[in-house]
Amino acid sequence: MIIQTGMRTDIPAFYSKWFLNRIKEEYVLVRNPYNPSQVTKYSLSPEVVDIIAFCTKNPEPMLSHMDVLKPYGQYWFVTITPYGKDIEPNVPDKEKVMENFKRLSEIVGIDSMGWRYDPIFIDGKHSVEWHFSEFEKMAETLCGYTKSCVISFIDIYKKVERNFLMQGRYLNKIELL
Repeated sequence: MIIQTGMRTDIPAFYSKWFLNRIKEEYVLVRNPYNPSQVTKYSLSPEVVDIIAFCTKNPEPMLSHMDVLKPYGQYWFVTITPYGKDIEPNVPDKEKVMENFKRLSEIVGIDSMGWRYDPIFIDGKHSVEWHFSEFEKMAETLCGYTKSCVISFIDIYKKVERNFLMQGRYLNKIELL
C-alpha cells in the first residue's frame, strides 16, 4: 500500500508530531471530505505499507525523527521556489529548505527525493529570465541530491484566487507562460 500524505495539507511542515504519533500507533483515521460521516481506518504497519509519499515545503520538522520512518519506504517531493516572503510568507527561506533537502537526501537516498519547482508565474517582478536564472542556481545547489524535478505553471482555481487576493496581488497582472 502507498500512503500519500500530501493531498490535503503539508503534514511534515505542520503536523509532524501528529503523524509520528499515527506511525507509532500504526493506524490513521481519515474522514471523507465529501461525506464527513464516513471515516476510514488505514493500517500504517510497516508490514502493509510499501511506501510513504510526502509533499512538503518544509521537511525540517521531520528530520530529527527519521529513525521512526526507517522501516518504511519513502519518497519526498519537496517544493522549493525562488519566491520571497511577499509571495510565500509562511515558507522558510529557500536556502534553508535546500539545506534540509540535502540532509534529507543523505538520509533516504537520491532516488527517494523529488524537487518541485512550482507554481511558476510571470509578473512584473518575476520575469521569464528571472525564473531561468533562479532555477539554474537552485539546480546547481541540489545537483547530486535528486534525480528529478517537476515544474508546473500556476493554475488559478478558487483557492489560489482567494489566497492571491488575500495577499493583495492582482490576478489580472499575472501573465501565464
